[in-house]
Amino acid sequence: MNPAALSAQHLEPITAYIGVGSNLADPVHQVTSALNHLEAFPETRLVAHSHLYRSPPFGHLDQPDFINAVAHIETTLDPEALLAELLSLEQAHGRVRLFANGPRTLDLDILMYGTECRQNARLTLPHPRLAQRSFVLLPWLDVAPETLMVPGQGTIAKLLANCPGPLALPL
Repeated sequence: MNPAALSAQHLEPITAYIGVGSNLADPVHQVTSALNHLEAFPETRLVAHSHLYRSPPFGHLDQPDFINAVAHIETTLDPEALLAELLSLEQAHGRVRLFANGPRTLDLDILMYGTECRQNARLTLPHPRLAQRSFVLLPWLDVAPETLMVPGQGTIAKLLANCPGPLALPL
């Protein structure tokens, strides 16, 4: 268990959504392994996860396609402790951050944490770029109602209807 997790818990579970992606080192395995590992996080329960989706790279285009999914979890960890667990899992999967939007073995993002809105040097909630990413919005619809309201942004269905760029495709 990450030491930060010991002192960073809520009394009641919070619903959170985690974006999962990979385009290196057998991406399907990386994503499914990460989804399985979420259940092992302290004070966390994996409620559901989406189907897997394939999407073209975003930003830096000279790299393999991505495999993406979204996990619905319930946790008593606070957002920073949850982020610490996610970063630790990325490192365990060999994540190296060479440059923004570059290839990666595993990428884990907190998309939404309850109805919380916050912005600091380490974490912005809800995720600041989710509205531009069909590879997040499409799998999210697998595990959440289309009417789910993303604080300050609208429903998932509305965000997807206005999402620019190519759509992710189910595997």
